[in-house]
Amino acid sequence: MRIHFISIGGAVMHNLAIALKKAGHQLTGSDDEIYDPARSRLEKEGLLPKKEGWFESNIQPDIDLIILGMHARGDNPELIKAGELGLQIMSFPEYIYRHSKNKIRVMVGGSHGKTTTTSMIMHALKACEVEFDYLVGAYLDGFENMVSLSDAPIVVIEGDEYLSSAIDRRPKFFHYRPQISILTGIAWDHMNVFPTSDFYFEQFVGFLQTIPDDGLVFWYGEDDQLKRLTDEYDGSAQLISYKKIPHKKSPDLWALISSEGKEYPVNLFGEHNMANFQAALLVCRELGLSELQFLEAMKSFEGAKKRLQLIEKFNGRYFYQDFAHAPSKVKATVESFRQRFTSEHICAVVELHTYSSLNQEFLPQYKGALDEADVAIVFFSPHTLKMKRMPPLNKDIIRKQFDREDIIAVNNAEELREILIEVNRSDTNYLMMSSGTFGGLDLSKMSGELLH
Repeated sequence: MRIHFISIGGAVMHNLAIALKKAGHQLTGSDDEIYDPARSRLEKEGLLPKKEGWFESNIQPDIDLIILGMHARGDNPELIKAGELGLQIMSFPEYIYRHSKNKIRVMVGGSHGKTTTTSMIMHALKACEVEFDYLVGAYLDGFENMVSLSDAPIVVIEGDEYLSSAIDRRPKFFHYRPQISILTGIAWDHMNVFPTSDFYFEQFVGFLQTIPDDGLVFWYGEDDQLKRLTDEYDGSAQLISYKKIPHKKSPDLWALISSEGKEYPVNLFGEHNMANFQAALLVCRELGLSELQFLEAMKSFEGAKKRLQLIEKFNGRYFYQDFAHAPSKVKATVESFRQRFTSEHICAVVELHTYSSLNQEFLPQYKGALDEADVAIVFFSPHTLKMKRMPPLNKDIIRKQFDREDIIAVNNAEELREILIEVNRSDTNYLMMSSGTFGGLDLSKMSGELLH
């Protein structure tokens, strides 16, 4: 097929384009801004557009399919031209479903923990030499791409609730219709498209309505919103709650405990990850793996990139990076850090980068999120606010909404660097949380400067 990607620079979009090219399709794409790692990876595969921007001339009548990314708006000239020519247009989740409609579809959804739980399942299946396709939101050790499409009988999908495209306003996870799924929790996010918590909750109600009658949904039993969701469900799918996997924890070692009482040391820590392990185990058993196979595989699981990723360790001190940015994710990650470093000094930094996190009406959702940190820093970029056409943020408002008077609010990368050096102690461990880049701060260089 001849396929054209409108908005090829997206995280999933460029990985899907690479996967389809390797499958033998003829690929072209366009975007008005492409950053690394997408730029370098597209260039290596010969898929990087010669010029950034949208051009009607890219759209020709012999194109078999347009795959439309969320970054492209409804008035995109290429999209308009494709519509005029009557070309087939799909969002990427719609394409993933069409490719996978005859497979066993496993989907991991929820407001937090999706990438990590999906990664656990993928790691276990690969370790046990089970053939499967996948779509995941981060790079994993042992996997070349974030998307794989083949003739495998199983597909494992990280499915989120954000909109599919400018012309398909349904949440992505409405498309997948999984026979087996996980819901990790519900915590209001994406205020720009789901303006109230009730409206956000309704997306999960809608998701359950897409589950086949013989479908199986594992849901985290300690999440109040999921309890409400499942109590109100009147469909035919089987809903099964789960709790944290039995485990042992100490300052230096966390271990999973089998049903026979044997300990399996793991590299991840934190109570929320113990819940993720249990969800992944339940799915893997449905796919034919034994408890022993899963637990053995988890001993070598390092996690997904930017999900509690260790940047550097030196002389008993640690510097971690995490993708946490929404309130529930920040709170869970900071609490996990405290559970790991029970008596040490913790410096936690969160960047407000998304539309929701930079919205003053949404900021109260962060109340208490950084309470477990000894030093709490909130970073935001005036450039990001300008790009998103949002009003300036006031540092005093940040302190008030986080409900912590000693929060340090910073809006300059060099100032952030200086503050990190200033608060540094011989026992400080660092947690850097963001879906952005902290204004371009080099975290690897910063970690060396602080720990050595």
